[in-house]
Amino acid sequence: MKITGVELRRIAMPLVAPFRTSFGTETARDVLLVRVVSEDSEGWGECVAMSAPLYSSEYVDAAADVLRRYLVPRLVADGPCSAPEVAHRLAAVKGHRMAKAALETAVLDAELRAEGRSFARELGAVHERVPCGVSVGIMDSVPELLDGVEGYLDEGYVRIKLKIEPGWDVDPVRAVRERFGDDLLLQVDANTAYTLADAPHLARLDPFDLLLIEQPLEEEDVLGHADLARLIRTPVCLDESITSARDAAAAIRLGACSIVNIKPGRVGGYLEARRIHDVCVAAGVPVWCGGMLETGLGRAANVALAALPGFTLPGDTSGSGRYFAEDVTEPFVLEDGHLVVPSGPGLGVAPLPGRLDEVTTASEWLAL
Repeated sequence: MKITGVELRRIAMPLVAPFRTSFGTETARDVLLVRVVSEDSEGWGECVAMSAPLYSSEYVDAAADVLRRYLVPRLVADGPCSAPEVAHRLAAVKGHRMAKAALETAVLDAELRAEGRSFARELGAVHERVPCGVSVGIMDSVPELLDGVEGYLDEGYVRIKLKIEPGWDVDPVRAVRERFGDDLLLQVDANTAYTLADAPHLARLDPFDLLLIEQPLEEEDVLGHADLARLIRTPVCLDESITSARDAAAAIRLGACSIVNIKPGRVGGYLEARRIHDVCVAAGVPVWCGGMLETGLGRAANVALAALPGFTLPGDTSGSGRYFAEDVTEPFVLEDGHLVVPSGPGLGVAPLPGRLDEVTTASEWLAL
């Protein structure tokens, strides 16, 4: 595919409610979209980097800069390319996986649209719809949390994930379990907020029969996670620690996790995400699809990924209304706890021009 131009577009997406985790509170998403234009079609990718380098070392301004100065020039320097070639062409640039993922996704979307093939079919999806969980942020009080969880269950979500941090862990988990019963699929996410010294405290979560505890320790501390997994009964799931299929294989071999959360932006794109899926399936390790508060563009790709056979746990693929009063695409709406996998060419969705213009804060065209 010959690329004729690339657009970097920034949009501002207010959240319907503040979303608090152990590393901060978000009230809006500053989203970088990448549009790749070829001779035959165009494609979109969404960069999931946050405004500040708090979840990871990447942030939106840096992603735009590395795309403009390094990634796009390297992508087009050797002429036409296909999506599977993108990672190889960008490999000389160290890190910046979220920026690379957005560019690769846009190329893949354009390529598939031109060929009339869907994202889901390309990745190897086996389901037409996927079960959806929801991530519930840290709140000011347990009663507020219980009201929030009740509302999500009333909407039909089949799994609840609670964000936790020191001082907000055992009590809220106990309250949710006591209020909604043992049949509720319940898990927690620490976003690296603990250390191995907290193992005795984290073991206090064991009686609540959680599906998993996600990324309790620092992302570099894979050995610490292996030690923790031997000290608690709750299954350990890795998120930030997994940035490639190689990382996943090593973590599984070390016993650092028994479940993996796959976030395509974090690992460099959906093709690497599929490789991680394949590694985990071969090892008998279940995976699920994490979320980064994506718009409908990123959500469409995540739903397609979550339809692969190894995704046996509900992911954070929530409906559009969980985060945005109005999305930039036609909204994803929960139906009986599930989202339908888009089946149209490419991502199967596209930005609504009027809505996209409303939320655009900057746009830059990179002529090639």
